[in-house]
Amino acid sequence: MSDVRLRLLFCDNLSIPRGKYLQYKGNQDGCSRFCRSTFGVHYDKDLLDAPGAMMMEGLPDMEARYLGKDIRDCWEKKTKVVIGELYDHHGEPLELCGRAALKRAIEDWGKHGLHPKVGIEMEAFAFTQSSDGELTPYGTPGAVVYGTGAFTDPLRFTNAIWEKSHEMGFHLEMITAEYDSPQFEFTLRYDEALKAIDDMFLFRLMAREIALEYGVLLTFMPKPIPSAGGSGMHINFSFTDKDGKNTLSNGEIGGPENLNELGKGCLAGLMHHHQGLAGILAPTANSYARLQQGCLSGYWQNWGGDHRGVTARISMEGGEKARIEHRMADFTANPYIAVAAVLQASRLGYENGYELQPAETGDCFDHTDAKIRVAPDLRRAMKDLENDRKLGEAVGRLIVDNLLFMKEKEFKKTKNLEGEELRDFYIFNI
Repeated sequence: MSDVRLRLLFCDNLSIPRGKYLQYKGNQDGCSRFCRSTFGVHYDKDLLDAPGAMMMEGLPDMEARYLGKDIRDCWEKKTKVVIGELYDHHGEPLELCGRAALKRAIEDWGKHGLHPKVGIEMEAFAFTQSSDGELTPYGTPGAVVYGTGAFTDPLRFTNAIWEKSHEMGFHLEMITAEYDSPQFEFTLRYDEALKAIDDMFLFRLMAREIALEYGVLLTFMPKPIPSAGGSGMHINFSFTDKDGKNTLSNGEIGGPENLNELGKGCLAGLMHHHQGLAGILAPTANSYARLQQGCLSGYWQNWGGDHRGVTARISMEGGEKARIEHRMADFTANPYIAVAAVLQASRLGYENGYELQPAETGDCFDHTDAKIRVAPDLRRAMKDLENDRKLGEAVGRLIVDNLLFMKEKEFKKTKNLEGEELRDFYIFNI
């Protein structure tokens, strides 16, 4: 085993994968220390005294602990990979840890005897880089929406992603081309919430690293090409009971007409916390280039059935396939925190009996019933999040306070950036 290494990873609250290589000692539990002030390091490597980062308190350690049973083969040769969960220098669970926030959300639903299941639709654009560092959209001479084959991906880097995904046991179910080229969608199998996000976090990193071997920079940032559409992280979720039955279902037919009380409560929570959610699910300046009217994202406070213009979309399938799709998030959000936020907002609606507004009847291009939308920029979105105290407490007070601080600094850093300068502030990390 001496020539095998272990790659220990965690996702920080800017959605950047962090980690280190360690000596692999077999599939046994372990840990390694990192500087806690990583939670004050911004995209441009500026080190800030953010809440919880303890930069002015000696930059102490935190610990990433992992279980031997979670170690798996990596896409890199002679390497294993595992995701760590974070603890402070006293050995207590770190309040800033996104993975722990998702586990809390799962536990909160477990008190109702319900177990969240999640599926993520992942969208990404591809670029190539010249010898002088200039980025240009990847050339796809005949790409169309739902395109496949060489005209959609001449270098066939997506074939390599497909093959390695199945070697890794990721259960990649779909790759296709999106409406705007060179944009691709990847979908992993629906699964238990924590496993689904662990897999997605590793898959995203793997896909980017494999693409880079082909000379392609694959980015999941929300709007890297101003004239093209945006990339989202669509969060599909449902719940099972102790018998494994889908509890969002009222039968084999889905849609708004067949919503049960659980579904209505979840939707009411998502609508009630719509503006606060934006600060967590769309937490960069670039996010608000995507969140615009008519862009089929999470702009309006609305919901409906088979309607891509709404923020929360109800599956027309019932039975085991019944689910809610929330369309606001993008991959500049830590995926663990994003899913935790959607689950917690849904729970608040279910537990508190929020009133559910009627389903959307407009086309969401020229007409909509909705009166409330997300904020127009990052600073005001963060103000909405700050004002939504119930959501912040449910997700995790220190996580939200850290995010508010970091994003205020980010707003100031990016407010005068446009076009390629704004793109390049994010693109190499997301």
